[in-house]
This record gives sequence, structure tokens and C-alpha cells, in this order.
Amino acid sequence: MRIRRDRALSALILLPSVVAVGVFVYGFIGWTVYVAMSNWNSFVPDLSFAGLRNFADLFQTPRFQIDLGNTLAFTLTFLAGCLGIGLLLAVLLDRQIRGEAFFRNAFLFPMSISFIVGGTVWQWLLNPSTGVNLLLESAGLGVLKSPWYTEPRIAIYAVVIAALWQMSGFTMAMYLAGLRGISDELREAARVDGASDLQLYRHVIIPLLHPITLSAAIVLGHISLKIFDLVFAMTGSGPAFSTDVPGIFMFETTFRGNRFAEGAAISIIMLVMVAVVIIPYLIYSTRTEAEA
Repeated sequence: MRIRRDRALSALILLPSVVAVGVFVYGFIGWTVYVAMSNWNSFVPDLSFAGLRNFADLFQTPRFQIDLGNTLAFTLTFLAGCLGIGLLLAVLLDRQIRGEAFFRNAFLFPMSISFIVGGTVWQWLLNPSTGVNLLLESAGLGVLKSPWYTEPRIAIYAVVIAALWQMSGFTMAMYLAGLRGISDELREAARVDGASDLQLYRHVIIPLLHPITLSAAIVLGHISLKIFDLVFAMTGSGPAFSTDVPGIFMFETTFRGNRFAEGAAISIIMLVMVAVVIIPYLIYSTRTEAEA
């Protein structure tokens, strides 16, 4: 009897959260799907059924095709940069350098800043007339000046620089925790077997960090696929849509163009892209925990 009361109390405590998630997450997702398959592409609501027409039209839209290319370029460079820089910083801090606490906090500090603030700061820093270019010119290194986000061919990578500054500390913290979890006995055993530092990291430590790499890649991947605020604050769509991403296109389509069905379709495509990244990881994690 007491067990039943405890279960009933637990269910009662969880009920508000379950209802909130059901309504405000899955309910709104369902509503968005419904709108995406309607003809509501004007200020006057029209929820008549349109099927997959809005999705088909999107993939034939040149701007959306550019957005997908920009997202792919941003995601690949952002992931590679964050993982590489984060691992390098973690390895350096793992050597118990003097002032480790200061450097660790300094690397983590950008994470506490919102993407809107970070984008605004980097908009000024990478402005061709001010910031970094002005500093290079003052130092006699004018040959290194760059047009940054005003040049369509490299604009998306200027945004990547800002994103790396904000999120590399996150991967550094994850890798550092992983490195501190590797026993000294394992390192010493590898050194006794004649492994150099490079061989130690390549064949022993980095393979042991694979679960952390996967977790960091999942988190960073879903951030990059739905990125909006950093790009919006820093460059907007950029010259010739060179920094345009689906999030910006969705915002402008929905709230400036009043094409609500098309905007909902873009958001559903973004949701699917994120799901493609996250769901396999969740399945893998569940199976790993079950086997353990």
C-alpha cells in the first residue's frame, strides 16, 4: 500500500512537467507541422491542406539552397575548429602549468556571453575599417588585412571565427575533464613501453577520449545547425546571402514576409536536421548503457 502511495505521489509530482512538455514542445511541433502543410502564406490565415508543396518549393528556392551550403560549410569548419582547439588547450592545461585556474577561466569566459553580444563585438572587430585590420595596419602588417565578412567567398568563415571564440572553451572543459580522468598509471605504463608523448596521445589518450569527442560533436553540431543569433547580430544575411542560414531565412519569411506556412516548413526542416544528428547518438547512448 505504501509503495502504491509513493508511486502515485511521484506520478503526481511529475505530471505538471509531463503536461508542459507535451503541450509546449510536442504540441507546438505538431502545430508547426500542420501549418507547414497548409496554404497560410499571407497575413490572412488559410489552413487549407497543401501537402508537401511548401517543402518542395523551398528546395527549389535558390536562397534556401545557398543556406544549406552555408550551413554545411559552417558546421564542418566549426566542428573541426572547436574540437581541435579545445583538445589543444586541454592538453596544455593538463600539464599543470602555472596559472592554470586563470587560463581555464579565461577560456571558459566567452561561453558566458550570449551569441547576440558576441556577434555584435565581432562585427566591430572584423569590420574592414576598424578592429583587427586597424590593429594590423598600426603594427605595420597591413599586408595581412582582410575584407572578412564583406567578401562573399570568406564571409561565412568570419562568422566561424566568432563562433570558435565562444565555444572552444566548452570543448576544452570537456576534454580536460576526460584527461584528468585518465589514470597516471596508464600513462606511465605507456612510457615504460617506450611510447613518446606523441605516441601516447595518438594511440592511448585520444582513443580513450572518443566518447567525449562524440558528445561534444553532438552538442556543437546541433548548435551549428540551428544557429541564428550570432549570424543575425554579426552579418545578417551577408553580401549575396553569403552568411545566410535557414534560421535567418525562417525569421524573415515568417515575421517580415508573413509567409507562415513556408516559415513553418523551414523550421521543420531545421528540426529534422537536428534530429538526424541527435537521435543516432541517443540510440547509441541507450544501447551502451544497457550493455554496461
